[in-house]
Amino acid sequence: MKYRISILAAFFGFFVQAQQQLTLSEAVNYALENKAEAVNARLDVKNSEYLIDEVRANALPQINIDGGLTYNAILQETAMDFMGESMVIAMGRPWQSTAAVSLSQQLFNQAVFTGLKAAKSTREFYKINAQLTDEQVIEKVANSYYEVYKTKSQLKTMDATIENTTRVRDVIKSLFDNGLAKKIDLDRTNVALNNLTSTRQQLINALQLQENALKYLIGMDINTPIELPNDTFEITAHALVDETISVENRTEIQLLEKQSELLALNKKATEAQGYPSLSLNANYGYLGIGDKFPWFQSYPDAYWSDFASVGLNLRIPVFNGGVVKSRVKQAQIDIEKLEVTKRDTRLALDLSLQNAITQLNNSLITLNTQKENVNLAQEVLSNVENNYKFGLATLTDLLDAETSYADAQNNHTNALLDYKIAEIQLIKAKGELKSLTEN
Repeated sequence: MKYRISILAAFFGFFVQAQQQLTLSEAVNYALENKAEAVNARLDVKNSEYLIDEVRANALPQINIDGGLTYNAILQETAMDFMGESMVIAMGRPWQSTAAVSLSQQLFNQAVFTGLKAAKSTREFYKINAQLTDEQVIEKVANSYYEVYKTKSQLKTMDATIENTTRVRDVIKSLFDNGLAKKIDLDRTNVALNNLTSTRQQLINALQLQENALKYLIGMDINTPIELPNDTFEITAHALVDETISVENRTEIQLLEKQSELLALNKKATEAQGYPSLSLNANYGYLGIGDKFPWFQSYPDAYWSDFASVGLNLRIPVFNGGVVKSRVKQAQIDIEKLEVTKRDTRLALDLSLQNAITQLNNSLITLNTQKENVNLAQEVLSNVENNYKFGLATLTDLLDAETSYADAQNNHTNALLDYKIAEIQLIKAKGELKSLTEN
């Protein structure tokens, strides 16, 4: 009994999972949490904090402890004159050991300080780049999501067409059995029904591939069942838009502006290579020498003495062959090239905004037209069906009317997809793709 309950619970859990719906906002948020591009972008932001720590370390005191032990197997000798006589004296002792702590501190180094500013700007650059990556992921997911819904809508249309054609086939078969219809009419209807069934299978296969592609785009397990809600293709009020919208809030522009800031700091850091630098150095340690191993020994076997020093190091670049000047000019060229890119990007974004507005309005007009066509095709089909029953229309007229109705429904679905894609492009052009993460 216990196992039976467990099996039923597992089956019920699977059933609930299979019926779980995936809205566009849920798909987008799932992608932002799990898709590799979005995850890596967040890791880059996290890594930028460590880059700042690395650069900051150059401006902090550097403290090192050094130790050494040397055995001089053959002592160097030198000749000296002492009171008119020449003597040869051995230098040092066989054993020598040192232990010292040293400190260095940058007091003035413009390259280091500029590098710290650049590191902080780099963190902001990665944050903006992560935002741009998220927007790119959102756009891909939204387009794929609507493609899946389009195919599902076409499949529903096909199911309705098959159901209607089957009903017509059954009527013709009944008439044929009673000698009131021709066998060729029945055969033609069966052929049409078989073709529709074949097309339906193709739609099922296409839907499976598109669902798998959507799952991949959001980073979901391919075996996870998904179900899209019926209100996915709702029409929102985007047709009347303000055509004076600025593209300055687009993430692409913000990213280029931050990149421009980084290039300016790079130029300053390059110029700083020609500036003077000042640093403080200090050390303190012990020196032990003796004829025996000096560790743990005292006089006369080993002699230990401490030493200390404090100093300033001033470095003034005088001539380096013009290498710094050349690097500064290269940095300036990079800045000028980026300015060209920024102007071109603004033009491209303005173009995409105007095109998105135009495309959305045109798609709305097409959508309304296709909606009227569906109503007309449905009315024609109903009239032809009635006429066929009374012998006032041929089977060809009936099959053509069914095909026209199915085509009108598919054209309406395609128009809906075009509208939603245009809607995504307009939201992107306005820099509001993040709004798709909201329910």
